[in-house]
Amino acid sequence: MFTVYVLYSEQYDKLYIGYTSDLEDRILSHNQKATKGFTIRYRPWKLIHTEELDSKTLAIKREKQLKSSRGRDFIRNTYNLFG
Repeated sequence: MFTVYVLYSEQYDKLYIGYTSDLEDRILSHNQKATKGFTIRYRPWKLIHTEELDSKTLAIKREKQLKSSRGRDFIRNTYNLFG
């Protein structure tokens, strides 16, 4: 099972979209463990959206959909994020 997830940084009005097979550890990594990369600049992150998918292939496909401008608009409209 894979999870597509969306994180939101309220302080910076940033979205991060990814997928993982271990959501708890992945969020911990984004907020505490990671020492480099995009997400360390915009901490703290809040988990705002998840979707469970049966395969890695489906998770990657859905992640790409959510990363598109239409996907980001869907997230911002669903969660009223108009920073």
